[in-house]
Amino acid sequence: MARVRWTREAERWLREIYRYISQDNVNAAQQVIAGIYDKTQVLRDFPEIGHKYRTEPEGDVRILLYGHYRVAYLIRSHGDIDILGVFHGSMQIDRYLKILSP
Repeated sequence: MARVRWTREAERWLREIYRYISQDNVNAAQQVIAGIYDKTQVLRDFPEIGHKYRTEPEGDVRILLYGHYRVAYLIRSHGDIDILGVFHGSMQIDRYLKILSP
């Protein structure tokens, strides 16, 4: 079973999503954040479930979908998974996605 780790950048994105949604509806914000987190836990058992986005020296970057959001993650060569960021589907993630250490 792989270990899923969130980078600081990914945690920042999650906080921003929460802040944005909670301006209108705190309960909805909590549900979205919990849903994103729960979805990423699937990666522990099925790390290759997401669409392959690109290959980096550190490993494969993949995209997992949750509602209107895309979760970018890196499968490291030793099997651990780093969540790199959570992006709204309308965003061009190439502008934001970097390989980051946790």
